[in-house]
Amino acid sequence: MSSSVSRKIEKAMSPLVRHAKLANAVTLEYAEQGDPAGVPIIFLHGVTDSWRSFERLFEHLPGSFRAIALSQRGHGGSDRPDRGYRCKDFAADVAAFMDALGIERAVIVGHSMGTQGAQRFAIDHPERTRALVLIGGFATMRGHAAIEEFWASDVSRLADPVDPALALDFQQSTLAQPIPPSFLDLAVGESLKVPARVWRAAFAGFLHDDMTPELGRIAAPTLIIWGDRDGCCSRAMQNVLVSAIPQRQFVVYAGAGHATHWEEPGRVAADLVTFVNAAAPNPTRSRVPA
Repeated sequence: MSSSVSRKIEKAMSPLVRHAKLANAVTLEYAEQGDPAGVPIIFLHGVTDSWRSFERLFEHLPGSFRAIALSQRGHGGSDRPDRGYRCKDFAADVAAFMDALGIERAVIVGHSMGTQGAQRFAIDHPERTRALVLIGGFATMRGHAAIEEFWASDVSRLADPVDPALALDFQQSTLAQPIPPSFLDLAVGESLKVPARVWRAAFAGFLHDDMTPELGRIAAPTLIIWGDRDGCCSRAMQNVLVSAIPQRQFVVYAGAGHATHWEEPGRVAADLVTFVNAAAPNPTRSRVPA
């Protein structure tokens, strides 16, 4: 195959990046790929990331899904309002985003901070949640010694411009296995787009919010993915989710860290496809390409 043909195929398979203005006047950047008539899957990234957190995962998804990754408010190329960085705000944005695109029900996938917004959405909008996927998830960060120390020593004092060394250390702390250096550089660059005030507001939000008392209200089938070398979210934090969410599956990735979809995107995509096909199928089933 010639290099020109390869470039054309690569370009054709790349997600389209668009912007949607929501009814609450916030404009969100998002990337979309796949069949517009396929099962909608909405991806919510972690703190200081963007839609590009799921870029490697998207490469392994079948085109029969309608895959949509948001840059949540304050992140990536989305608006940065002065307030509204609690999980209820992120969840409300998802509902408004679905309204803007005419999506009635979707599978909601969250990573890290995004899992809190995903849980909140599933609780507040059960009729719109086809299924739920939590990657490196948690119900609350209250009492998490390392995160509270990071807040006290660094994030609470953060000022613009954010130090690239801090952003690099933060992103590296999520990893247990190597990833392409170019993708790590990309992740750091996305973190540096986020103003210091949004770092502070987002961290304050997930240190304050606690989904634990309401987890039993999550009615959607739920897949929980966790790397057993996750230095951010412990096995005990996963046990809280597993013990309280009624319809759940729990998959442990041996040797993986907090960002399993960065470290093992092919495996995460395969597990996601299998789960969605069982929990929220379309008449035409989606398959991971051979």
